[in-house]
Amino acid sequence: MPAYEQLLDKIDKHQAVLGVIGLGYVGLPLAVTKAQAGYRVIGFDVDTDKVASLRQGRSYISDVSSEELGEQRGNGRLEVTSDFSRLAEVDAVSICVPTPIDGHKQPVMDYLLAASESIRMHMKQQGLVILSSTTYPGTTEEVVKPILEQSGERIGERLFLAYSPERIDPGNRSYQIKGIPRVVGGMTPQCTELAAKLYERVLREKLFQVDGPAVAEMAKIVENTFRLVNIGLMNELAVLCHRMNLDIWKVIEAASTKPYGFLPFYPGPGIGGHCIPVDPYYLTWKAKEYHYTTALIEKAAAINESMPEYVVFRMTMILNELGKPMKGSKVLLVGAAYKKNVSDLRESPVLEIIQWLDQYGVEWQFHDPHVTQIRRGNEVKNSVPLQEKSLSHYDLVVITTDHDQLDYDLLADQASALFDTRNCMDHRISKGHYYKL
Repeated sequence: MPAYEQLLDKIDKHQAVLGVIGLGYVGLPLAVTKAQAGYRVIGFDVDTDKVASLRQGRSYISDVSSEELGEQRGNGRLEVTSDFSRLAEVDAVSICVPTPIDGHKQPVMDYLLAASESIRMHMKQQGLVILSSTTYPGTTEEVVKPILEQSGERIGERLFLAYSPERIDPGNRSYQIKGIPRVVGGMTPQCTELAAKLYERVLREKLFQVDGPAVAEMAKIVENTFRLVNIGLMNELAVLCHRMNLDIWKVIEAASTKPYGFLPFYPGPGIGGHCIPVDPYYLTWKAKEYHYTTALIEKAAAINESMPEYVVFRMTMILNELGKPMKGSKVLLVGAAYKKNVSDLRESPVLEIIQWLDQYGVEWQFHDPHVTQIRRGNEVKNSVPLQEKSLSHYDLVVITTDHDQLDYDLLADQASALFDTRNCMDHRISKGHYYKL
């Protein structure tokens, strides 16, 4: 039986051993979901602390409960390891490693290169490799394929390669890994069919198949760039509306009544996470290869990146209006995570706001029900409780993350001055001075 048919049969009968390289916000939910679908799964990560935590049944990802993890560990379907030689046991592996950018907004491919080399060195030369990390169009063919073919195998004969981008929104209970359609594009039609068959079995739904990995890679970048540009537009309009003495939130609400041609996006103190602040730069970098400048994307990114400084500027104006200087003022930041209901600090705009506050000599503290502490070099600051007796002691309270668990009524009642960057308080009556982004 040809390799393609053998692998298809093993996937169909749940006899294939599945691997996941990278057990972070993307890889861990995928590994658990594969195990829940009835496959034996081996998860790989270079971080030995993560591996130790997972082996003890402790999840560090909000979208995977320790109970879910413990169940799959207990029934023997999910193993975790830092020993990449165990890739020899795997029939199909998904690559879910980080793809960050450096200080010059250039792609950092080190993690992907290392994962690809590990697969080439250890995985048996009959299997399926699926890249899921977000990256620029052409990565699967130009980066991963040449490394895998150094083993002497040609992609499409016994070794198969495809791209299927992750679509995960951490903390979103309405759309989780099983409820989001998956796009897949392989190096050959058989590569596409194998990847599609695998994810159909894992996710219990049909996939959208495209003509090659570059289309799928570009689709993922477009999804996040679409959000970046539209958030940038709303952030720019928020600054303008403040100068015009207009409420941007009410403007968006009014525009949203149009049943066609408008999608609501919202301003804020800046963007964060591993996707929107990072992924579009992979496209702007790749565009230079074709002598093209993605001016709109770069401008939108610059606007979004300017928002933390703008928030601090507004804080300065508010404190000035209240007759207080920035230096020495006591400020409480309510929220540290980059988005609501998660503990993720990656690229959080709050971290940049904190840098500005330190520069201006502000005595700041923070409260976040999901983030226990913020580490900055050798300094550690712990989240302070949100208490009635202490709120009135702050010169300014700034809502920077709109977690559902926050006591907004307490903030409205006790904060002497409140700056709301997320439009959380609009339906509440604040007893102190109230300002909106």
